[in-house]
Amino acid sequence: MAFLSDTLARVKPSPTIAVTNKARELKEAGRDVIGLGAGEPDFDTPENIKAAAIAAIEAGKTKYTAVDGIPELKKAICEKFARENGLSYKPSQITVGSGGKQVLYNALVATLNPGDEVIIPAPYWVSYPDMVLLAGGTPVFVTGPMETGYKITAEQLEAAITPNTKWFIFNSPSNPSGAGYSHDELKALTDVLMRHPQVWVMSDDMYEHLVFGDFKFVTPAQVEPGLYDRTLTCNGVSKAYAMTGWRIGYAGGPEALIKAIGKVQSQSTSNPCSISQFAAVEALNGPQDYIAESRVAFERRRDLVVAALNTCPGISCPTPEGAFYVYPSIAGCIGKTSAAGTQITDDEAFASALLEETGVAVVFGAAFGLSPNFRISYATSDAALTEACARIKTFCEGLK
Repeated sequence: MAFLSDTLARVKPSPTIAVTNKARELKEAGRDVIGLGAGEPDFDTPENIKAAAIAAIEAGKTKYTAVDGIPELKKAICEKFARENGLSYKPSQITVGSGGKQVLYNALVATLNPGDEVIIPAPYWVSYPDMVLLAGGTPVFVTGPMETGYKITAEQLEAAITPNTKWFIFNSPSNPSGAGYSHDELKALTDVLMRHPQVWVMSDDMYEHLVFGDFKFVTPAQVEPGLYDRTLTCNGVSKAYAMTGWRIGYAGGPEALIKAIGKVQSQSTSNPCSISQFAAVEALNGPQDYIAESRVAFERRRDLVVAALNTCPGISCPTPEGAFYVYPSIAGCIGKTSAAGTQITDDEAFASALLEETGVAVVFGAAFGLSPNFRISYATSDAALTEACARIKTFCEGLK
């Protein structure tokens, strides 16, 4: 009898976490490493949010809470959805989890049966396929190549849907590409979904506030109200308010689904951290100045990185609409040899050689389901990004 679960054998550890850990180990060993792997704002959590957390501690709000969120936070989330997305939810339609990842995972565990398919556009966040596999479902990938801005078309979505399709996972702006779907692009997809009433929509809106230029964020149930009763609209405070470590994610959806998610959570983690919940109330209800300020910084960094990477031989980097990632192609580098003698056979070899030879840590594209590419998180200082891009250029110039 095997000790470990057969299900566990179907999944792999998170490559983004692996890259971050490797960079940390090299730094601790004395190497000069610039880590561009973590999807985490480098800014500190705003002072008003930290103050709210301290006040909650001093008020003794350190006990168990309702399994899926305190009433104050559910009310704030309802108001946020109404104010920013034009979506009307009651507190009974809201779930709060320990990070956005838990909310997504709970929903999949609560709904998937063997044979159920989940459509995932590629490139995708590394955790989507493995969460589907852990929940007993089957991921189905639809590729949006660089030529279409890393976005899929209505025709591709239509072709991927089968009688076994239960969920369509939608992420805009996207991790890893930063691609954002316009209203018309999303409407084309929702028109397809309206023809297939068995397909539910899981919209991961975590990067909603990180959009640049004239791009306007929209979410599926907002674009197509007919999908409201089969859409789980997911979000969180991690990226928008630099609260990654606080671990608060949330979602709005049909009451029956929210109740099922709560049942899963009640037998796993129970409630999210009480202090983090009170901090999240302040994040959603308090001053929103931080969002606009951070957006300006991230847009400047995006432009810096895109311009620099496009001067590197063999690299082509499109300009994303949002998030804090770029996803350049390295098609022109494949088949070459690095200055230290490493054969660049694929994007994993590229990322490994880049780290070993220059100290720049990026995540290889195969981890996100589309090669040959790599992902850079530009959620770090301008100086670090400038130096990292210079090292990448030197590395590419040394390829023969």
